Amino acid sequence: MIEAMAQIHMSEAELARNIASALDRVQSGTEIVIERNAQPVAVLRSSDPRRRKLSEISASLSGQSTATVDAEFAADVQDFIDRHREPLNPPRWD
Repeated sequence: MIEAMAQIHMSEAELARNIASALDRVQSGTEIVIERNAQPVAVLRSSDPRRRKLSEISASLSGQSTATVDAEFAADVQDFIDRHREPLNPPRWD
């Protein structure tokens, strides 16, 4: 199951006082709704989606999780990695 992006609401004054903390939260995947007079005026979200390794995801699971990575899935992932070793060369945008 894919977890929805966390979202918090923050006044413009709170943002001004805690800009570094707010940017750290955005970088870690939290979306921040900036409000003026209790009305939303802007949304801060990461410019790039956060990408995590399967090992990071697995390590973040709670002790009660029943999620597993079976051998067939692991083999498919490894096969994909082996077939796509070329460097990523995204297009340059001017």
